[in-house]
Amino acid sequence: MDLPPNQHESYDSSHDHEIETLTEILPSNIKDPLLSIDELHNLLEVVIDLGRVPQARFTTGTNSLGNREVTVEDINYITQRIGDFGEDNRAGIERTLHRISAIRNRSNKIIGLTLRVGRAVFGTIKIIEDLILTGKSTLLLGRPGIGKTTMLREVARVLADTAHKRVVIVDTSNEIAGDGDIPHSSIGNARRMQVSTPLNQHSVMIEAVENHMPEVIVIDEIGTELEANAARTIAERGVQLVATAHGNTLENLIRNPTLSDLIGGIHTVTLGDDEARRRRTQKTVLERRSPPTFDVLIEIQGRNLVAVHENVAYTVDKILRDSLFKPDIRSIDESGNILINNDSTRSVSDAPEFNYADVTTDDHFDSEINIRTTRIMPYGVNKGRLQKAIIASNLKIDLVNDINSADLLLTTKNYYRRRTKALREAENRGRPVYVVRRNTSQQIEQFIKAISRQNDFNNQTPAISTALQEAKKAVHEVKDGKKEIELTPQGAYIRHLQHAIADKYGISSTSTGRDPKRKVIIYK
Repeated sequence: MDLPPNQHESYDSSHDHEIETLTEILPSNIKDPLLSIDELHNLLEVVIDLGRVPQARFTTGTNSLGNREVTVEDINYITQRIGDFGEDNRAGIERTLHRISAIRNRSNKIIGLTLRVGRAVFGTIKIIEDLILTGKSTLLLGRPGIGKTTMLREVARVLADTAHKRVVIVDTSNEIAGDGDIPHSSIGNARRMQVSTPLNQHSVMIEAVENHMPEVIVIDEIGTELEANAARTIAERGVQLVATAHGNTLENLIRNPTLSDLIGGIHTVTLGDDEARRRRTQKTVLERRSPPTFDVLIEIQGRNLVAVHENVAYTVDKILRDSLFKPDIRSIDESGNILINNDSTRSVSDAPEFNYADVTTDDHFDSEINIRTTRIMPYGVNKGRLQKAIIASNLKIDLVNDINSADLLLTTKNYYRRRTKALREAENRGRPVYVVRRNTSQQIEQFIKAISRQNDFNNQTPAISTALQEAKKAVHEVKDGKKEIELTPQGAYIRHLQHAIADKYGISSTSTGRDPKRKVIIYK
C-alpha cells in the first residue's frame, strides 16, 4: 500500500494533481462528499460496493460518502474512465500510481471497486539505504498495507539516480510504476517491464536479465515456486535483486514450502549418533539445503521500524537449531536520526525449552539466576503445577508477580508468540525468558530439573569459566589462521557450551574421543 508522508518523508509535488485525477473518475454523488472532507491528504482508499453507501478510508478512520447506495450506473461510470482490468482484476489510471481493484459476481460482472490512492513518497528507504547500496540482494517482508511497494519504488529510484545503476522493474500489476505505457516519474531513470499476466512474471524476470543487461532487478510479490526459481537464477548470474514476498517474518518463509528456497531451502537430514549427541537433538533434523537467494532480509514492522537480518544464512541456521538470534532493530526518532539496537534477542516460534548455550556464552559466565533463591515470574504457566514441581525439587525457588523482583520469566510457547508487553518488559530489563512448549506437569518438571542442573553448574563456575575462555581463545586463533585446535577434555555440558561458542562466531567444531577424555576440536 502507498502511504501518506510523515515528518521524515516528502512526496511528489504532483500529489495534489494525482488526487484530483482520482476524484475525477468518480460520479458526482460520490465525488462531492469526498471533496468536502478536510483530511483528503490522508486518504487511503475509496470502497464502492453495489447496493451500499460508498466509504472513504483514511489513516484515522472511515467516512461514509453521502447516504445514497451505489448503483450499476455508478460502477459503469468509473470503469469507463480507467484502464483495462488484467487477469488479476486490477486496473489503473494512466501515469498515476492509483490502483483500482474489482470484485466480480459469478457472471463476471463487476459489483464492487476498491480505489487505492497511490503516492510517490520519497525518503522511505532512508532507514535501510546503506544496506541497499551495498549491492547485496535484499528481500522485504511485511503485512499487507505496511508500505513494501512504496519502499520498492524508492529503492528503484535511488539505485538508478543516486547509485547510477542499470535498474529494471518487473511490474506485474503496474503497481510500482503506475498504469499506462509511460512509467511514473517516481521511479527516476529505472526502466519498467510490464507483465501481461501474473502467471508470466517468472518468465519476464528471466527475460529482463537476458535481454536488458540490468545490474539490479526490482520485483514486487514473489509468491510462486516458479518465481522463486527465477529469483535464484537471477541471483546466481550476479544481478542484485530487491523484492518483496508474502510473509511477515523470516520464520514465515522457513515454514512456507513454496518460498523457502528464497532463504536456502529446507530439507531433512539424518545425523550420526555422535553428531546427534553433540547437538543434543534427535537424529532427524532440518537443515538449510543451499545458499540463500537473498543475502539480507528486512522485516518491515512499522512506518519507521524494521528488523534487519544482515546474514540470512546464519540466521536461518540458528532458527533450524532452535537457537536465539539477534536481528538489528532500526528505527527513526523525531529528529530523523536512525537508531540501531542489536541487543534485542529473539527466539524462534518453536523456542527450545531451555537453551543454556545461548544464555551463557557471553564474555563472562555470571548466571542471571540467583544461586541461593531463584525468583520466578510465571506468565501463562499453571501456578499450581509449578508450585508442586518446586516442592518436589527441594529447591529454593520463590514465585513473584512483578518482573522487577524476578530473576527470570517463565512462559509458554503460545504466550511467547504474542510478544506481549510483559514479555517485552522482561527482555528490556535483561531478565531471561524461558519457554515451555506446553502447559503440562511434565514440561514444568523438566524446567525445574534444568534449574536444578543450572544451580549445580553455578557451584562449579571457575571450572566452566576456564573452559569457556579456552574455547573463545581457540576460536580467535582459528579465525587468525590456525588450522585447528584441540581443547581440554570436558564433560558433556561444558562441551555443549564450547560448541555454542564456536557456532556463535561462525567457526566449525566437533567432538572426538571417549568419555572421560572426550574433547572439542575447533577448526575452520
